[in-house]
Amino acid sequence: MTRDEKEKTAMAHDSDAVLAVRAQAVPRGLGHVTSIVCDRAANAEIWDLEGRRYVDFAAGIAVVNTGHNHPRVKAAVIAQLDRFTHVSVNVTLYPQYVALAERLNALVPGSSPRKTLLVSTGAEAVENAVKIARVATGRSAVIAFSAAFHGRTMMTMALTGKVVPYKAGFGPFPAEVHHARFPARGVSTDQAIASIRQLFRDDVDAARVAAIIVEPVQGEGGFHIAPPEFLVALRALCDEHGILLILDEIQAGFGRTGRMFGHEHAGIEADLVTMAKGIAGGYPLAAITGRAELMDAAAPGGLGGTYGGSPVGCAAALAVLDVIAEEGLVERAEAIGARIAERMAALRAQSRSIGDIRRLGAMVAMELVDADGRADAALTKRLIAEAQARGLVLLSCGTEANVIRFLPPLTIPMDQLDEGIEIVAASFEAMGLVDSAVFA
Repeated sequence: MTRDEKEKTAMAHDSDAVLAVRAQAVPRGLGHVTSIVCDRAANAEIWDLEGRRYVDFAAGIAVVNTGHNHPRVKAAVIAQLDRFTHVSVNVTLYPQYVALAERLNALVPGSSPRKTLLVSTGAEAVENAVKIARVATGRSAVIAFSAAFHGRTMMTMALTGKVVPYKAGFGPFPAEVHHARFPARGVSTDQAIASIRQLFRDDVDAARVAAIIVEPVQGEGGFHIAPPEFLVALRALCDEHGILLILDEIQAGFGRTGRMFGHEHAGIEADLVTMAKGIAGGYPLAAITGRAELMDAAAPGGLGGTYGGSPVGCAAALAVLDVIAEEGLVERAEAIGARIAERMAALRAQSRSIGDIRRLGAMVAMELVDADGRADAALTKRLIAEAQARGLVLLSCGTEANVIRFLPPLTIPMDQLDEGIEIVAASFEAMGLVDSAVFA
């Protein structure tokens, strides 16, 4: 057996072998939260190459809201594979694209006629939303917010409000992108709106601003929730100055917040909505849905892409929408989130290491702090590692890397949800952060 054959054989069965080859074959800029090498997954469970089982509280970063390999989604994908996998919608139209666009037009909140463009990634959705806003308004400036995350392409890095690790060393970035204050971390709604008006006075004429883009819940920023009154005030400010409002629903969408879309909690209508992650159950797909006259502003050929709106992704997304409706996953998100938050609050009563707990639906965040109440990124990394050793996948986020975010599939069985919660408690006990496991 040659060296290459031995290496391939080892990688098929040995996580350490895969990790060793990864160090030589894959750039270090691609980070991994855990050291797990996945072999298979089903619903809310993952198994590594050695057969170790993990409860999944990450869902592929809020992607598999319907669980890993949901039977309905899998069947839809297999049926599509038997027909065709790619023709490019820029060449040959197919019904799946049109059917999904029609479904999303009806689902996105608002009474205005809607149209939808399908693309491949969340960053691509945001890029196209900016393009559409600029061509529709004839303006060029865009306002985003502190601690925002919108992607890793050049424009989306410019919009992202966090330098390390997303922007450090990658500039210069596209011009005419400005950042206002997000209403979190001690900033009120009034102060956040005032910071936009300050931008109008100091940096950019409001008449030059094409769009303001905002997440209803900041994902990478730490699961800080935009207050409903802030989104209402933002809508009014945009209307006052003829600015388009873009809602980035990439992480918050598709039932995760206890509504189909996060901004439904504020009762507002966005001009453009970007979507990805939970849209297609793990298949690469993203979308921009917006007011029809805005979406039609670009000339034919101005929008598109070779892989945009993959027929396989469209088939998966249509099945995902059916599953969300038929299994009541929007309502289930609220029950899941309430259960996690309640248990973490009980744990906080016994540990000074837990700071703020916040949630919207099943988007739940728990801050970890030191004895002086300061952000503790090192403790956060230790907890993720300890939880992994005990069979639980956790993710962190936040501007100071001290936030645990809970993102289980919305289809997780309640006994597995409780199992994951108990692992968190046991990890706290093993780390000496509580006297005894609360949920044993």
